[in-house]
Amino acid sequence: MVKALILAGGFGKRLRPLTIDRPKPLVEVAGRPIIEWQILWLRSHGIREFIVAAGYKWEKLVEHLGSGKRLGVSIAYVVEDEPLGTGGAIKNAEHLLKGEDVFIVLNGDIITDLDVNKLLDKIRAESNTVAAIALVPLRSPYGVVEVDEEDRIIRFIEKPMLEYWINAGVYAMKPTIFSYLPDKGDIERQGFPELAEEKKLLGVKFRDVYWRSIDTVKDLEEAARQVQELGLVEKFGAEK
Repeated sequence: MVKALILAGGFGKRLRPLTIDRPKPLVEVAGRPIIEWQILWLRSHGIREFIVAAGYKWEKLVEHLGSGKRLGVSIAYVVEDEPLGTGGAIKNAEHLLKGEDVFIVLNGDIITDLDVNKLLDKIRAESNTVAAIALVPLRSPYGVVEVDEEDRIIRFIEKPMLEYWINAGVYAMKPTIFSYLPDKGDIERQGFPELAEEKKLLGVKFRDVYWRSIDTVKDLEEAARQVQELGLVEKFGAEK
């Protein structure tokens, strides 16, 4: 059974004062903490074993999630004594993941409904691949104005998807990834660049999926409306 590692050690400074007394993954979107959205989403794709890489206010995560039984999953924890960065946080969980065939890693501040099995199938089919990154289209933060050849405005498009792909913060990895990771530092700066140079890193494109990174209070407000409009509670299933 595939395990998922949730990187939940960040300070969430841009979400203060909401993160003064809790870690960012416990900030609520539509009445449910971000990390619960993530667990229910992955559970809907058959993942039942989780590892939470915690740091800031780690005891709050343990207190809230416990063993995971309430959510129908099992949860283990690794705690960092100091900020390790994304790469260091993954390496800190090596002892729990090194025996796996493949595993999922995700940032603890995103909400999405993409199918992680597409990532898993892709990495398993490529023997020389060490990691696969989920890619989603970049949504413009602004409305776009289209004009004709005479500079007459044709139409307004509200925050369209652009023809660029961004890192969705969801990864499938093989245990060989640990030899590329720093003890302290971000995988985006040390790990992924080396894998890309060696052609051992895949990008898997996801179109027509919901994806949202929760960085600001505005993100929280918009995500709360969107998850309700899309019926994600019903899609992922409630607590068990």
